[in-house]
Amino acid sequence: MYRRSFLATLAAPFLTSAAPRELYADVAIIGASVGGCAAALAALRNGMRVILSEETDWIGGQLTSQGVPPDEHPWIEQFGCTRAYRDYRNDVRQYYRDHYPLTEDARQRPYLNPGDGSVSKLTHEPHVSLAVLEAMLAPYAAAGTLTLLLQHKPMAASVDRDVVKFVSLRSDAGVARTVTAPYFLDATEQGDLLPLTRTEYVIGAESRTDTGEPHAAETASRGNIQSFTMCFAMDLREGEDHTIDRPAEYDFWRDYVPDLTPAWPGKLLSWSPADPQTLKPRVFNWDIAWRYRRIINRENFTPGAFPSDITMVNWPQNDYWLGPLIDVPMQEAAKNLERARQLSLSLLYWLQTDQGKKGLRLRGDILGTEDGLAKYPYIRESRRIRAEFTVREQEVGAAFPDSVGIGSYRIDLHPSTGGDNYIDISSLPFQIPLGSLIPKRVENLLPACKNLGVTHITNGCYRLHPVEWNIGEAAGALAAQAIKTQQTPRGIRNDAKLFADFQKSIVAQGVEIAWPKITAR
Repeated sequence: MYRRSFLATLAAPFLTSAAPRELYADVAIIGASVGGCAAALAALRNGMRVILSEETDWIGGQLTSQGVPPDEHPWIEQFGCTRAYRDYRNDVRQYYRDHYPLTEDARQRPYLNPGDGSVSKLTHEPHVSLAVLEAMLAPYAAAGTLTLLLQHKPMAASVDRDVVKFVSLRSDAGVARTVTAPYFLDATEQGDLLPLTRTEYVIGAESRTDTGEPHAAETASRGNIQSFTMCFAMDLREGEDHTIDRPAEYDFWRDYVPDLTPAWPGKLLSWSPADPQTLKPRVFNWDIAWRYRRIINRENFTPGAFPSDITMVNWPQNDYWLGPLIDVPMQEAAKNLERARQLSLSLLYWLQTDQGKKGLRLRGDILGTEDGLAKYPYIRESRRIRAEFTVREQEVGAAFPDSVGIGSYRIDLHPSTGGDNYIDISSLPFQIPLGSLIPKRVENLLPACKNLGVTHITNGCYRLHPVEWNIGEAAGALAAQAIKTQQTPRGIRNDAKLFADFQKSIVAQGVEIAWPKITAR
């Protein structure tokens, strides 16, 4: 287990039985996801007092507790993200230069990729992202403008017509706390504040009649939600036997043939999963899989520093789509979460036994857990606000006059609980319209994660790390601007001068709001 973090130490007084039960800030951010951390940084640098709560004991969401190295677009090293996100990426590389025995060649590489994973230009260990994010927030915690509540989950909220008054949190130790603020940001992974605050929201798939989207379903289905994944890290110790106990559901998963439309090409536990774009069998062999999300390439470090590469397993074979986690009874959600754990453990056991790789070793220390799996499931799809403006498939790549950021990724939907196979189609670089961050009715709650005004289809390109960061950063800056100007976010968007001032402010803070002309590659 890694040493106790500086932020956790600073937070500790707030987690004792003697800590305040009633807390107040200018901006309360519920959920320290990628977007939540970015929102906190934006609100703090704009002079706000911030409360940031987190369900787990690690901030950082996808980057840390979920074990997902950043998925990014091909221009990320030159442009296409906020200044703060670029600072985060630079700091990750510097962390390795400062603390790891890199080879001289790796140390001099300006775009060092510690794992040389094929999925990203910056595949790295989750605890490094944790250290970097904590360091970015630490000055504000030390100054007392940031209050961090780890292991606190939202349980209830008080709402007066269109205004959220307070949110009630409960710690893992059973301590209840009330958070009051003029503005609340929902940066939870699944939009947990939306039902608690009675904010209108959508889940699952809209119909083509609803949205006019070419790839939308014929019939809307609230229960049709993208798969989630219990990621895990592993290394390979040749000549050793690290075979785990046979998982309770191994027989089921070993023989499971997905029942999806269009059809999956065979057993889930095989080296021929569906190609996301063609849906035909593709070659996903051991060598490709090992490098896919590799977070440590031992060749980047001095001989003997790492006896093996380390890879993160977020593969087609451990996506779980047999049931959702949101808007179902707690017992059903718990069952689906446990079955997803069983799937990931069964994949590892299959590799160790059927595929003869006994030396594969779970690396729970990489993820800060005893069971070897990530602290939290990798969530691809959240509840989504009914927004002033909802981005539809045919609007991805359009120019929005109220842009507050940019992103780029394919429309990438993994198999879903409704029985749909992949939907994976090319899309243009896009903008984030401010209207997608403003609920239709509630005045002082903003989405700061994957819960903005997008559809089931467009969630597929708005859900990735740099986009989520930009969403959170824009939401944090917007809340600060609303407090400073004594205007609502809706009022800022609808007034030309107020919006121009806000847009000018975020651009000055390093938020890119339009794409440069891009030469095809």
